[in-house]
Amino acid sequence: MNDKPRLHSAGPHHLDRARDLRPLIESEAAEAEALGRLTEPVVTALHEAGLFDVWLPAPLGGAELSPPELLAVFEELSYADPSTGWVVMATTLENGTGGAYLGDEAVEDIFRGPRTPLFAGQGTRPGTAVPEDGGFRLTGRWSFASAMPHARYVHSLGVVEGTGEERIFITPVEDAKLLGNWDVLGLRATGSVDYAIDGAFVPESRTHPFAQREPLRGGAIYRLGLLDQALICHSAWALGVGRRLLDELVRHVAARAGRPGQLADSDTFHAGLARAEAAHRAARALVRETWDDTARTLDAGGPLSTRQETMVRLALNHATSTLTDVAGFAYTSGGTTALRDGLLQRLFRDAHAGAQHITSGPQALRECGRELAGLAPGEEWAVFSLEPRRP
Repeated sequence: MNDKPRLHSAGPHHLDRARDLRPLIESEAAEAEALGRLTEPVVTALHEAGLFDVWLPAPLGGAELSPPELLAVFEELSYADPSTGWVVMATTLENGTGGAYLGDEAVEDIFRGPRTPLFAGQGTRPGTAVPEDGGFRLTGRWSFASAMPHARYVHSLGVVEGTGEERIFITPVEDAKLLGNWDVLGLRATGSVDYAIDGAFVPESRTHPFAQREPLRGGAIYRLGLLDQALICHSAWALGVGRRLLDELVRHVAARAGRPGQLADSDTFHAGLARAEAAHRAARALVRETWDDTARTLDAGGPLSTRQETMVRLALNHATSTLTDVAGFAYTSGGTTALRDGLLQRLFRDAHAGAQHITSGPQALRECGRELAGLAPGEEWAVFSLEPRRP
């Protein structure tokens, strides 16, 4: 008998709520970009709609959506506004995995309030953790802490001195010094500032191994581990932003149809739009296919194969590269409208900012090709590279 936890499913309720919030999110997007963070009306509405709970384990009162459900919600929010989608996917990944992997004492303290707490932080470029009775002293500097202006807790990667073990450390936001250096091309409303922590004590229950795959609470989604769950976020984000770019471009062209010399009369534009539409739909189909396959394996209690982990990485990389192609086509087709401050320009900038994320980088793509070519026998995925399988 299989006693592994199965996938939890909450149905379309949260997707419906995300769709209902689109008019508010769109109306606040320009102000959010100017502020460098989401506006309070949007943050409050996301809380009230339960959209910061989508990844939280069901035993803690969360929705604990399945991978296909998470993809749909993040795609919808990213369509409404790329920064809003990014903030929600980042903080829910971190509070969800915290709820699944942290010790009982930490969970009882952190998740006891009426609202799900928001997390921000960084899972790359680790700091240093010095063991101390009952916990660790954490020191380091981290970059791109998405959602930091809204966070109560900080999620940081550290390496334990003496053992080399990589762990995630959860600290109150008051323990972090925010460095305020958020001057970037796109995704400006994510408030992804750098931060530093200098010798903060972190109780052991507020830490967990970076590579942890067995949840202390919650179902099968948490057996993906932190990194593979992050791939859900960025795949959905790329799909939502790509769809919005194409839809905005079509609206732009339709509004100018009938005037001499407009794109609506260009055969070259027609062919280019058809190719961009096909590429986006193909990328979306690949993402959906790979995560549907993964969901079936998780629900049956099995571990992912190396090929399945290859495919979810490849699907993300392909979706991201397709997004930048679509963004380039939309920008050049939009002419001076895209050049000026406005939605097309912002979508172009956000698309290229999000494409810089490490999960969509070239190393993973090269490793995917090596595995697909049959040149990695006996190897398994370790973050962004393939390594010999551990006994």
